[in-house]
Amino acid sequence: QVQLVESGGGLVQAGGSLRLSCAANGVSGSIFSIAVMGWYRQAPGKQRELVATITGGGSTNYADSVKGRFTISRDNAKNTVYLQMNSLKPEDTAVYYCNANRAYIDYWGQGTQVTVFS
Repeated sequence: QVQLVESGGGLVQAGGSLRLSCAANGVSGSIFSIAVMGWYRQAPGKQRELVATITGGGSTNYADSVKGRFTISRDNAKNTVYLQMNSLKPEDTAVYYCNANRAYIDYWGQGTQVTVFS
């Protein structure tokens, strides 16, 4: 059974940084290494939006709102994907969800809260 567990959320001042982690449990390293991983976020009363994705080969894409500030990366040896968030803004406040996709199936974590205050 695949489980995605996010961590690293919290309270941070505007302009600060946070690093989110997502550990994939119950999956082999060989399978994790070819899965497309992503981060999504959802603010209260708003639709979920894609933040960033990374392929098994390391290709990335970002939402325009975070490009240049956020960096997604992965460590296949640890079955973990990261989201480094710099220059945080209050509008980045949301629950951040880890996503994995393989063989047309999506897996989701429970989310971690990120709150940015000015």
